Amino acid sequence: MSPAMPAALVCAALQMAIVQRNPAAGLIVHCDRGTQYASAEHRALLSKHGFVGSMSRKGNCWADLGFCHNAVMERFFLNLKMERVWQKDYANHAEASNDIADYIVGFYNAARLHSKLGNMSPNAFKRESTLKKSIELSKIT
Repeated sequence: MSPAMPAALVCAALQMAIVQRNPAAGLIVHCDRGTQYASAEHRALLSKHGFVGSMSRKGNCWADLGFCHNAVMERFFLNLKMERVWQKDYANHAEASNDIADYIVGFYNAARLHSKLGNMSPNAFKRESTLKKSIELSKIT
């Protein structure tokens, strides 16, 4: 069994995402039943920004938010492990961090096709969605 992930690590990752993306209040943040997500530090960070943690009761992925909120993130983490982490032998934390960031930014979001997105990459889907919204708004004005 691997040691528990420290709360400080998930809080640092969330802080980095907040700085990069500046999400609005109401954002649903992936949280499983791990102690790091249940920590006072993590709950305070969610509350400070008006975010909602997706943790639900044990065995009930449908609770509270009305959909299986963790399924997509759990699948992402499985893909990350299968396609990258389990294929590598990292020398240190910095090497792992850089490689995982490269996987997410350079492959998963930019090139990997996702069936739930119409066989588009997340970046292509976001571009297309933004373009459609702009066209719809321009028709109104």
